[in-house]
Amino acid sequence: MLTLTRCHHLKQRTQECLSSLLVKVQSRTQLLLPRASARAESGKSWHSTYSLVGDKNIVLMGPPGSGKTTIGRILGDKLGCCVIDVDSDVLEKAWNMSASEKLQDVGNERFLEEEGKTVLNLSASGSVISLSGSNPMHDASMWHLKKNGIVVYLDVPLTDIISRLKSMRIDRIVGQNTGASLRDSLKHVRLYYKKWYDARVVCESGASAEEVADKVLDVVKRYQDVDSETFISTRHVCLKDHDKKFPPKYFSEAVVEGLASDGGLFVPEKEFPKLSRGEWNNLIGATYIERAQVLLERCIHPADIPAAKLGEMIETAYGENFACSKVAPVRHLSGNQFILELFYGPTGSFKDLSLQLMPHIFAYCIPPGCNYVILVATSGDTGSAVLNGFSHLNKNDKERIAVVTFFPENRVSDFQKAEIIGSQRENGWAIGVRSDFDFCQTAIRKIFNDSDFTGFLAVEYGTILSSANSINWARLLPQVVYHASAYLELVNQRFISFGSPVDVCVPTGNFGNMLAAVYAKMMGIPIRKFICASNQNHVLTDFIKTGHYDLRNRKLAQTFSPSIDILKSSNLERHLYLMANKDGQLMANLYHQLESQLHFQIEKVLVEKLQQDFVAGWCSEGECLAAISTTYNASGYILDPHTAVAKVVADKMQDKSCPAIIASTAHYSKFAPAIMQALGIKELNQTPSSQLYLLSSYNALPPPHEALLERMKQKEKMDYQVCVADVDVLKSHAEKLIQNWFVRKSE
Repeated sequence: MLTLTRCHHLKQRTQECLSSLLVKVQSRTQLLLPRASARAESGKSWHSTYSLVGDKNIVLMGPPGSGKTTIGRILGDKLGCCVIDVDSDVLEKAWNMSASEKLQDVGNERFLEEEGKTVLNLSASGSVISLSGSNPMHDASMWHLKKNGIVVYLDVPLTDIISRLKSMRIDRIVGQNTGASLRDSLKHVRLYYKKWYDARVVCESGASAEEVADKVLDVVKRYQDVDSETFISTRHVCLKDHDKKFPPKYFSEAVVEGLASDGGLFVPEKEFPKLSRGEWNNLIGATYIERAQVLLERCIHPADIPAAKLGEMIETAYGENFACSKVAPVRHLSGNQFILELFYGPTGSFKDLSLQLMPHIFAYCIPPGCNYVILVATSGDTGSAVLNGFSHLNKNDKERIAVVTFFPENRVSDFQKAEIIGSQRENGWAIGVRSDFDFCQTAIRKIFNDSDFTGFLAVEYGTILSSANSINWARLLPQVVYHASAYLELVNQRFISFGSPVDVCVPTGNFGNMLAAVYAKMMGIPIRKFICASNQNHVLTDFIKTGHYDLRNRKLAQTFSPSIDILKSSNLERHLYLMANKDGQLMANLYHQLESQLHFQIEKVLVEKLQQDFVAGWCSEGECLAAISTTYNASGYILDPHTAVAKVVADKMQDKSCPAIIASTAHYSKFAPAIMQALGIKELNQTPSSQLYLLSSYNALPPPHEALLERMKQKEKMDYQVCVADVDVLKSHAEKLIQNWFVRKSE
């Protein structure tokens, strides 16, 4: 029992946590004041110094040759404000010589120091400041400029920069080491730009200075308009009373809350951002990390996560944690089929692409002083991925964020189960449930909506619940990147030219992976058809063909592809909401009917709309094993059972008139018994570790997953809890884990 003193302390901490949340919202709201003041000035365009930036400066940053000086002058004319060119108006006047003469006189290191000291004396407000290419290499001067400025990075293609510098007869830049090429030096300087910018302008190859200037105004306007990008529930109804009760949320709030309080899922209130063809072209030769940063910057307002911080998170997530430097490479399989390999993360499934990043986003978004417990339902792969992802947080974050994973005790593969249990850490635990994934997922929703239980946890332990399933927007959003990146890889490898259509085939149960592909199309990737691949639990395939979502008399079958052994598809609600022109009342009606009557039927016009973009099929167990066998015999490539399901359906449904990208969602090692059966290997009665080593001896493609092999070497067996399929029992187990966690932290 907790003492009265501790109970009082916990209540006080809860109040502090709620106050911290309020302060965070209020501090963000302060950014709205210049914009609100500007709106009061009737008849003025937002292209006014005061309505756009107030006393803030627009600070243009970019490499030599990016056009900062010219664009700065255009902005000054548009805004009617002072323009300061650091090179000509600050440095040359202070030194009485040109920057190139100064560099030749004092050398690289001393030049950077003297340049920085000179800029520290610059004082300006409401101006456009064009930096030199080397200013960002001096920390103190950049902090000085950022205090009263919005730093805009002109991200010009490297080939354009080199071409411009050559035409200007410049073959060296400040900071260029002896023996280093101009290209390598420009890449090196880019590392400094990443630290400082508040907003990025992706400059299309060949864009005019006037066009770039307009884009600068657009990104600055977005930066200041912190209330422009909000999230609402899929069950949101546009009524005054409803808006008061369920107001729109910022990105950070949607991430922390996970599930909307009316039972719906958070979606952007406005349309997804769309990149131009030129902006996509800039990303063709980019790395996965570079693509992720550009795309996610467009989807996450800098008031929620500043661009520099987001970049740090992305590099941490995808830097050293993936066995392949390309993170999500695309491999030609045969004919018109390509495999998107999504299994190079630490736990060997596509979930790592989200769950190496999402914990860092979540930790940044939660207010200081608050404890959060993430509840997760897993059909096999999410469990280990979320436990692994949150275990990589820093020590302070691990003391305030914990994870409880519910998995169907007897409905995951032996390897998946061992991996989930073995991924438990000081802030993450697994609970086996004697039921299926649908029960686990429904139970979590019921726990979230149980105000008595959530209130008890807040008061008793100072703890708030959230989610890391794909119902959480921060879990779904990073998946958009790999679908876009896959298309760019095909262009980069010259299989297609940009603008050529592709089909995308995804083995899907909860619809999150497929929905991410839909969002990639909304951002500008030319996907022609979405091919939904089901196993014997083909409720989604039936729905796409008929518009009837029917769970009556339908039992969940246990298959070789357990991660899509799902009947209740959560993310389908987000897609239906889009198709129904954001009709929140319709979503509420449909899903209340599904809950009470186990089925719903959408109107014919919506079925036809769905079928314009989607085709669907399903795969039997025999077809799955046959696909694994025939693919290996033909190409030496081993498909995991989920990818085999997708290949079977792609073979049936795709007309081969364009490339088909098949999402390979897991490494075959995780499903060794099914693979061995498909390949006719007789030694089935072995330990998971022995099975993995046997398969690795085949020298097949893709290569063995070293992280999985290493994990199986660990002989230590970890304890975990098992409980019956009862929501109250799950709550009791979760509470006990939370209590023990809290006691350990307090010791």
